[in-house]
Amino acid sequence: MELTTWHRGRLIDHVQLVVGDLEACRRFYGVVFEVLGMPVVDGDGYFFADELFVSAGAPTTGRAHLAFQAKDRAAVDRFHAAALAAGGRDNGAPGVRGYHPDYYAAFVLDPEGNNIEAVYHGPARRSAPSVEITADG
Repeated sequence: MELTTWHRGRLIDHVQLVVGDLEACRRFYGVVFEVLGMPVVDGDGYFFADELFVSAGAPTTGRAHLAFQAKDRAAVDRFHAAALAAGGRDNGAPGVRGYHPDYYAAFVLDPEGNNIEAVYHGPARRSAPSVEITADG
C-alpha cells in the first residue's frame, strides 16, 4: 500500500530523554532549536521544547532517534551545520533520502549519542501550524 497522505502530531504527546550531561545537551539543543525556530524553556534540572523534555538523571535513556520538522531544505542544511558547531557528530549529511520523493534530511548524534534528524518532506499543505491544547478547569 502506498501512502499519499501522512499525519504528524497525533500519536506522540511527548518524548523524554534522561541525560548524563544536561549542560552539554542544553547547549546543543539550544542551538539546534534556535535554527529550527523552536523556543526552549528551562527549569530546575530540565529543559523542554514543544514535545521534547530533557532532564538530568541516572540511568540515562540510552540511544534514541528523534526527527524534527524543518520548514525547508535550507533549514535542514542550517540544522546540520549548527548541530556540528554545537558539539554534535555527523551521522548523515543533508540530502535526499529514499523514504519518499522529496524527503530531505540530515542526521547528527547529540552529546549523549542520540540520533537527531531534521527533515523537510517537500512542498505540502499543512492543516494547521500546530496543535494547541487548552485544559478546562
